[in-house]
Amino acid sequence: MIQVRVFDHEHEKDLEMEMNRFLEKLDENKLLDIKYNVAAIHEEEEEQIYCFSAMVVYRS
Repeated sequence: MIQVRVFDHEHEKDLEMEMNRFLEKLDENKLLDIKYNVAAIHEEEEEQIYCFSAMVVYRS
């Protein structure tokens, strides 16, 4: 069966750490794809919020 795992963080280093923990436990042969996305939201007070997300597609 093909499954996905979605990760979402405001800081890229947090995303990296969580994904690495997940990938450590996943057999390399089961990894099918990784999709990565960054979104930036500009708020009224000149603050910019980032959303770093990734989806791991793998075979279970």
